[in-house]
Amino acid sequence: MKVKAAILLGLALAVLILLPATAPPARSATSLTTIAEALRENPVYVDPAARDQLSEQDARTLADRIEDAGKPLFVAVLPAGYPTTALFQNLRTATGVTGLYAIRLGTRFDARADSAVLPRTAVANLVQSVRTTTPTSTQLTDFTTRALTNMNGKAPAAWGSPDGNGVSTAALITTGGVLAAAGGGAYVLVRRTRRRRAQEQEAALARLRVVVDEDITAFGEELDRLDFHPAEQGADDAMRADYERALDAYDTAKSAMAAAARPDDVRGVTQALEDGRFSLAQLAARREGRPLPERRPPCFFDPRHGPSVSDAPWTPPGGSPREVPVCAADRTRLADGRDPVIREVDSDYGRRPYWEAGPAYGPWAGGYFGGGLLPGLLVGTMLGSLMTTPSYASDLGAQQDYGGGDLSGADFDPGDFGGGFGDSGGDLGGGGGDFGGDF
Repeated sequence: MKVKAAILLGLALAVLILLPATAPPARSATSLTTIAEALRENPVYVDPAARDQLSEQDARTLADRIEDAGKPLFVAVLPAGYPTTALFQNLRTATGVTGLYAIRLGTRFDARADSAVLPRTAVANLVQSVRTTTPTSTQLTDFTTRALTNMNGKAPAAWGSPDGNGVSTAALITTGGVLAAAGGGAYVLVRRTRRRRAQEQEAALARLRVVVDEDITAFGEELDRLDFHPAEQGADDAMRADYERALDAYDTAKSAMAAAARPDDVRGVTQALEDGRFSLAQLAARREGRPLPERRPPCFFDPRHGPSVSDAPWTPPGGSPREVPVCAADRTRLADGRDPVIREVDSDYGRRPYWEAGPAYGPWAGGYFGGGLLPGLLVGTMLGSLMTTPSYASDLGAQQDYGGGDLSGADFDPGDFGGGFGDSGGDLGGGGGDFGGDF
């Protein structure tokens, strides 16, 4: 018995000695190829090692929101220790689809996009707006809602395929039969919906024409009051270039408004006017011998006031405080406790500030303030609330075909996807903080 016990004890010790050598290796990071294949079929990927960050139900809800909007937004939730070197660039290469890529990595969050889908500055503004938001589900939902409002492009075709949605062939055949039986009624419904939407767009554009014509007229009057002559004494090439850009902006705005066919076309008109007013501000500074102004958004209260000179605290009635760009005159009014001079426009409820006048004024304001900046300025207002709905852009006839969602393989600008999560490189990378950069 003693011999048997000794043998058993020896075997137990041998097992204990061998366990560390035979234990399974630590889980390796999921390959980018695997992540890319998943994202080509579904807009949201949650790594097996990060499932505690986003539940399956929350991931499905987020994916449904993106698919319903039909935009090329890709969201990946990865564990904290996932390798970050050239992560965005390599993921974009592996996926091969133009779009906006957002990654939650442990407790950190960052995003990159093809510039055709969303400009780099807009990406940075959107990331900054949710960087401290918790928990993960809320952060990703907020980012997705705001991104879908601002980004261009269409969803990848694979998301609508049977494989991408996990729909069986039998289910598709059955569904097809039902749809065929109801085809006549559906066709009538689609035509009716399209007709209604076209009427809504026409009415919105007609309302916008009044406001934009006022803006164009005001800018033309500024040009007349300037009384600048390229050959006047003291004029130099820089002044003449500023004046030429202002004239070009005026002509561009008039031509673009004359050709506008839907509300979203107005965005280009107000962008041109904003460019023109900045050129006039530069010209005025040169003529007066002052330092050139920095490029800032126009005055929030009325873009006709010209480029803002600073940000000032302001609280809309019933809303929360926020910093808004203001002109010198409105900055003084606010500092003195007086009301700013606010741009009012026609609405279904009479004359109202443009941010309380309905969705038609979204493209008008977006051209002045840019897609990434505007939602933050309008939080808590009627227009701000409407702009956070995924259907907002399509309801106003926003352009959809910008190349987003198309297969481009590795043919993309690596600068759009440089840096991120502390890596250097790219306009949004490098430097300090969790993600680096100035943002």
